[in-house]
Amino acid sequence: MSSAPAPTADPTTAALLTTPLNALHRELGARMVPFAGYDMPVQYPAGVMAEHRHTRTAAGLFDVSHMGQIRLDGPQSAAALESLVPMDVVGLKPGQQRYAFFTNEAGGILDDLMIVRPPEGDGFGDLLLVVNAACKTADLAHLQHHIGARCRVTPLHDRALLALQGPQAIDVLQALNPAVAQLRFMQGRALDLAGARCFITRSGYTGEDGFEISVPEAQCDALARTLLSDGRVQAVGLGARDTLRLEAGLCLYGHDIDTQTSPIEAGLQWAIQKVRRPGGERAGGYPGAERIERELSSGVTRKRVGLLGEERAPVREGSTLHDAHGAEIGRVTSGTLGPTVNRPVAMAWLSTAHAESGNRVYAEVRGKRLPMTVAAMPFTPHRYQR
Repeated sequence: MSSAPAPTADPTTAALLTTPLNALHRELGARMVPFAGYDMPVQYPAGVMAEHRHTRTAAGLFDVSHMGQIRLDGPQSAAALESLVPMDVVGLKPGQQRYAFFTNEAGGILDDLMIVRPPEGDGFGDLLLVVNAACKTADLAHLQHHIGARCRVTPLHDRALLALQGPQAIDVLQALNPAVAQLRFMQGRALDLAGARCFITRSGYTGEDGFEISVPEAQCDALARTLLSDGRVQAVGLGARDTLRLEAGLCLYGHDIDTQTSPIEAGLQWAIQKVRRPGGERAGGYPGAERIERELSSGVTRKRVGLLGEERAPVREGSTLHDAHGAEIGRVTSGTLGPTVNRPVAMAWLSTAHAESGNRVYAEVRGKRLPMTVAAMPFTPHRYQR
């Protein structure tokens, strides 16, 4: 979603899937919308702007149970998964988490995901994956087809997922279990929270310090209510989740990245570790490696960039971008008014010749050309606790 999805009176709502917190969302007065096949809260009565600001200053609770959770088991799990992603999975240490993406034979991105190796004895298998909601059925089939003979692939349908994000998230969780404070950014372990055996990672999708909490489905409502009983915590919907991640410069699959875009075009080469690059000990061996390795060395003709608006009007997904002479040079993939930076922010694909920070481009919005400046991302600083 490139901005908060517009509320719709969708006749198919009755057929939508629901998360374990559906009744709680309605109790809290959420405005519900269809999203990735689920009935999801786009905002609560406080509104998107207030929810966004609360997350930046205190702690926001997000229901992300629509995401897919998948467990891999077996001594070959890491090596098998490496055959599908250009990341160092074999070298993951117990308790370490890593951002990754599945690639196709053309070097495009099938989905982006998070991988964690649970500490031994935690009881959560050899690897845990969190994949995007809209892709989880295809991702599961992809894993089972390609590596199902080398490791056991198990979808965790009985677990929900919560995200607690913001500078006070650590204080809230520490009150439930002090051991949470031992986690640093991109680390995970199994811990008890309010009587539920959870797997917790210190990560998220907002640019703030925070946590993602895999919890048994049957105990999700009780844990969410416990967290919301803390005055520092406020429920936050999809609308603010989108404005937060966009200010943080984080991609949304299906909008900023997709099957046609390579990780190098998307500026995600930082996620490919040295051991998997040309000359590395385990270079290549994943779908699309030829294109990705070529682009690592030779560059690309277009890039994902950040844009800051010079006027107040937000620039939405799909707006074309033009140079000073009117030639079309790119397209906006996500755009909104950034509540923290207090000006329009956007991500876009732009021809490399125009992608240097500081360059001015013009977005076509309702027949007008609005000036925007190519800017480094994130638009607001990350506050991860490393």
